[in-house]
Amino acid sequence: MCLCWASPLTWTTLIKRHVNLPNLKVFFGLSLASVIFTAWYMVVPSHNVAEYNNWMYFYDYEPIHKQDFLFTLRERSKCEDNNPFLIILVTSRPTDVRVRQAIRVTWGSQRSWWGNQVLTLFLLGKGAESDDPASLSIEDESILYGDIIQQDFIDTYNNLSLKTIMAFRWVTEFCSSAKYVMKADSDVFINTGNLVKFLLNLNASENFITGYPLVNSFSYRGFYKKTYISYTEYPFRRYPPYLSGLGYVFDTRLAAKVYKMMAHVKPIKFEDVYVGICLNILGVNISIAEDKELFYLYRIGFDVCKFKHLIAVHGVSPQEMVFFWQEITRETSLLCQ
Repeated sequence: MCLCWASPLTWTTLIKRHVNLPNLKVFFGLSLASVIFTAWYMVVPSHNVAEYNNWMYFYDYEPIHKQDFLFTLRERSKCEDNNPFLIILVTSRPTDVRVRQAIRVTWGSQRSWWGNQVLTLFLLGKGAESDDPASLSIEDESILYGDIIQQDFIDTYNNLSLKTIMAFRWVTEFCSSAKYVMKADSDVFINTGNLVKFLLNLNASENFITGYPLVNSFSYRGFYKKTYISYTEYPFRRYPPYLSGLGYVFDTRLAAKVYKMMAHVKPIKFEDVYVGICLNILGVNISIAEDKELFYLYRIGFDVCKFKHLIAVHGVSPQEMVFFWQEITRETSLLCQ
């Protein structure tokens, strides 16, 4: 039946026939109550929330939080056979073969910049066995490319902190000869040459760490599961100053200090906040680059000059990675300011 041309009388009749008015009032009443409850829940905490953070709250004197997961793949020889200037460790899921391949043929493809060795490796947890017999297993991928680091914890979003602890442990135990380390997400495009140039121009201390800074960020208590954190896990209103997990760069000597601290601090679900807590207990301040166009937390429109200047940008697909790399490495007469 078409209702487009119904008269007011017809509409009234239809409402009376098809809508139970008492039920409609109940529905609107419940909806209003839900809105009020949501607003109250977001504004008024149901727990005692400390306004001023005491980072020693997270510290245990004994190293009871030391993670002893087994390395199933560790690529130890990568640092034994080289003297790397920079190690880039990329968090990746076992199923993200296409993403890893895109990185291998783009910004992770060049192993030396002005005589400085750069190695790109992938951090994985344990995933479910693939149902596709034609797919490449992680073990086969490791044999073929030699760039997989894996431990035997389950690879989930909530275990990202375990993956980050694995990164700091691997650097400390197997690659302390490297000068710098970058931990990056797999959907990040990195201008590797510009990153090396940036590091070569530094006169950094052993406590150097930089990236995209997040200061005075609030802990989220709403209903969006991905960013929610419980009062039990994190009782404070604000997070410490920390660097976004999209990609942060640090001196290798700092890695050993942070890894040692991690044994005393229980992991929380947000790996970047977790690293920030460890840094604050250590009394290490994050370095904020003067140039604000080096690290981008959100995806940006492609511009050759901008991408030749930046270090890292978040939210990039494998297809875009290939295109961006081809464009910024192409020999052109374009002059960028």
